[in-house]
Amino acid sequence: MLTLAHVTPSIIALETVVPPTVLLQHDVRDVFAAQPGLSRLAQRLVPATFDAAAIETRHSAIAELSWESGAEHPLFFLPASGLLLSPSTRVRNELYTEQAGQLYVEAAKKACASLDTDRITHVITVSCTGFFAPGPDFLVARELGLRPGVQRFHLGFMGCYASMPALRLARQLVLADPAAVVLVVSVELCTLHVRSSSDPDQIIAASIFADGAAAAVVAADAVEGFGCSLDAFESVVTPVGEADMAWTIGDEGFEMVLSSYVPKIIDEYIEGALEPLLQGRAGEVERWAIHPGGRSILDRVQSTLKLSDEQLTPSRETLRDFGNMSSATVLFVLKNILATATPGERICAMAFGPGLTVESGLMTAN
Repeated sequence: MLTLAHVTPSIIALETVVPPTVLLQHDVRDVFAAQPGLSRLAQRLVPATFDAAAIETRHSAIAELSWESGAEHPLFFLPASGLLLSPSTRVRNELYTEQAGQLYVEAAKKACASLDTDRITHVITVSCTGFFAPGPDFLVARELGLRPGVQRFHLGFMGCYASMPALRLARQLVLADPAAVVLVVSVELCTLHVRSSSDPDQIIAASIFADGAAAAVVAADAVEGFGCSLDAFESVVTPVGEADMAWTIGDEGFEMVLSSYVPKIIDEYIEGALEPLLQGRAGEVERWAIHPGGRSILDRVQSTLKLSDEQLTPSRETLRDFGNMSSATVLFVLKNILATATPGERICAMAFGPGLTVESGLMTAN
């Protein structure tokens, strides 16, 4: 039996899922640029912002966004005219309930494919792009046939960094009970809330946000040659930036504030935010799982921390192929890294969100 002194909570499975509708960045750019009512400034900002995003493809749970959707009663997009519609928050959340529910279950089943699900003691679900109750934690437990006494938690509306505290909670649960097996599932459907607008913040949101899901299993029985140990976590709130990254509920979806000052704030405070975790040993970290909140954020992190192009490749590839999927994104980056990591390599994972909050974690490849 494992004793507390020898418990090493580790990710023993990590899988990702995306919805089937693919958005080509140049097509989405042209649709948004052609929307009626844009200001003159917005007419210049839309193509420039989309082209500078370093994104090629994204995925969406909105099947209507495909030119071939053939929806009988479209609610989000009219392919014949290229007009983006403005459904209510209720309509958007109803689609979230349907589509996110499917992705939660698909990602969870994929991550648990090699696991006896009777071993799962805890479920942690994560999302900031919709709500329903009984919630996704209940849905996952029911659809996977987990035991009635499984403990369930939902981390909601925390933003892009939320998978990090979810992993930290999973680690704490395993440290408290070495027999614990914790399933963490993040699902974000950001495109449900995208809209045409002349507001620069909304234009940035439309150019980068996407949909995706990721699931990880955390337990004390590390898998040799796969995954990573969860060594330590830290959370730091910068002294400025509270108004520069925010997420509120409007009548036509959730409204994102993502100001152009965010990269500058991260640039100024990132080293201090990492110091409690790394304690001056950043040079010992070989791999970096940086949440790709946007190209300019990655540029600032790379420059400030003096990281190589190779160290930023997993983050830039995730941004290029999937866009910013809010809380699920850092798990996509981590999966990319773990596919090629050498046992013993140190990994620093980091994500940013409202607050402005910097969540970071130190890990070691198994």
